[in-house]
Amino acid sequence: QVQLVESGGGLVGPGGSLRLSCAASASIFSFNVMGWYRQAPGNERELVATATSGGTTNYADFVKGRFTISRGATRNTVFLQMKTLTPEDTAVYYCYGAPGYWGQGTQVTVSS
Repeated sequence: QVQLVESGGGLVGPGGSLRLSCAASASIFSFNVMGWYRQAPGNERELVATATSGGTTNYADFVKGRFTISRGATRNTVFLQMKTLTPEDTAVYYCYGAPGYWGQGTQVTVSS
């Protein structure tokens, strides 16, 4: 059973940056579509960004211009560069691999 493992979350001040990483536990496993979702307390899980192995990307309106999603050279890694973070970005961020694979989540907290 392949697992997705996230890293890179943490505490950062407003205006700061973080880079999230996600990799599949089995290197032979590959995904055409990978992405990031987030869930803040009391809210539903929402799409942040997705990227195909061919380079097509899709972003939620609330992160356009601030976040950048990218794929690694292999088809089982995905990254999320986050800049100009605000307290509203505080959430658990989940890696996603289509179809239906989820990571355990990594906490991102933006606070002074």
